[in-house]
Amino acid sequence: MNTQQKLVELFKKFPTVGSRTAGRFVYYLMKLPKERIDEIINAILEVKNKIKLCALCFQPFEAGPVDGSTGLCALCADTKRNKNLLCIVEKESDLLSLESTKKFNGLYFILGGTVGTMRKEEISQLRIEQLKKRLKDLSIQSGASASEIIIALNSTPEGRTTSVLVEQTIRESFDSAQDLRPSPKITHLAKGLPVGGELEYADEETLESALEGRK
Repeated sequence: MNTQQKLVELFKKFPTVGSRTAGRFVYYLMKLPKERIDEIINAILEVKNKIKLCALCFQPFEAGPVDGSTGLCALCADTKRNKNLLCIVEKESDLLSLESTKKFNGLYFILGGTVGTMRKEEISQLRIEQLKKRLKDLSIQSGASASEIIIALNSTPEGRTTSVLVEQTIRESFDSAQDLRPSPKITHLAKGLPVGGELEYADEETLESALEGRK
């Protein structure tokens, strides 16, 4: 495999990038002067070195002197957020889409993907264990048990399968709690979202309706 093809194969590992798009990326880079290539390389290194995952919601954020010591993103560190509300999403872009509606003032948890089956090898790719810990620690952080947990996963077959898994995890976590915390209300986004559609591509008005009509 030559150098050019090796770079094509690397680009093909990016989400939604196929062979043709990967090839166009490579040809574009080949035409750039060395200074621009160095600029891209340095930007990638900065992302890797400066961007951290929030200790609570797993949202990527650029940690400053204060943020770096707390390990929390701006949303989780915001004392004005309602810490009794937790919204579980699949990926970072879903969090940003919901946050752009300005209709939700609680906290988030990024699951890190979805599963098509209940096989252990698929489930292990999700942050299920981290979710269990998040649910356990939620009352310590907020001073009270969560009053509502919103499962905001995409209306796809994988999203629905994962929603079942997440709801089961939530119920088991609170059923096994030793401090007799009341179980939170578990809700799902309203069906204003198209079947098979993804939160990332929904407009703000549709997302607002889905949030307000959750049940």
